Amino acid sequence: MKKALVTGGSGLIGQFLLQQLRKDGYEVTALYRNTPPIQHISGVKWIEGDILDPLLLQSLVKEVDEVYHCAGFVSYSPQDASLLQQINVEGTANVVDACLQVPDVKLCHVSSIAAINRKKGDAVITEDAKWDPNEERSVYAFSKYSAEVEVWRGISEGLKAVIVNPSIVLGPADWKRSSTQLFKYAWDEHAFYTEGYANFVDVRDVVHAMTLLMQDGYWGNRFILNAHQITYHDFFQRAASCFDKKPPTIKVSNWLTEIIWRAEALRGKLTGARPLITKDTARVAKEKHFYSNAKIKEALGYEFRPLEETLDWCCQTLKKERQRASA
Repeated sequence: MKKALVTGGSGLIGQFLLQQLRKDGYEVTALYRNTPPIQHISGVKWIEGDILDPLLLQSLVKEVDEVYHCAGFVSYSPQDASLLQQINVEGTANVVDACLQVPDVKLCHVSSIAAINRKKGDAVITEDAKWDPNEERSVYAFSKYSAEVEVWRGISEGLKAVIVNPSIVLGPADWKRSSTQLFKYAWDEHAFYTEGYANFVDVRDVVHAMTLLMQDGYWGNRFILNAHQITYHDFFQRAASCFDKKPPTIKVSNWLTEIIWRAEALRGKLTGARPLITKDTARVAKEKHFYSNAKIKEALGYEFRPLEETLDWCCQTLKKERQRASA
């Protein structure tokens, strides 16, 4: 029986990856830091620990055949630059170093489309886009790019590793965490929506693609995992309809968005609070980029789920959990 280690096992991708690996017959060890697992998955051994602990990682990696590095910190707030560096960059370096000490261990690193360079005016972005250090990027994007550099370092030293770059990952999870907050926004019937587009992918497609790439051995490659590009307005309309809720109807104009992020930045400096919207998130939302999935489709012949199927699955599952919690 193959053995796998999953970092960030209690996160959105981690939770569904554990289910997929167990379905595939793996014996799995899952590492979590602050958020304990919310569901019991038979055959999963949970370890409370930190990817900043190199000795712990070394002891865990030497017992497995494959490592899925899903742990990471998401924040676009400049105040979190140091924490992003520690968790996303130094943590990934520790994972890579631990893997390099074990012959034949394989690594799948979960990055982000944020780590792929984008230029204003580019309609389609591929894995070949070169990082431009002169382009202004969020602290989160820079941390994910720097984490990838650590994985490429490992690959140059002989590590069998593959990198995946998911877009916004959709799945039914904690309302207060990750992209599931988008569904909560629709559920709560907020009135405002922003202009702009976003790229989305089903969490089930993400974990399935990850396991297939590890099986087929696409070492030294990275793959964008993205299925759809739609406007935020369209997303909230569809999610609200699925929930039988009233969708947002008031568009936040570009000039008002510019005022809001500046006000949030000032509030953050004065109070130390994390801004609700930052310069980067405000401006990225206005850009229309489609992150191409051509490479993963060609490599695996993979077809992503329709957005309607993903939204219906997420909304119905979240609705049932909401009703169960209030019963």
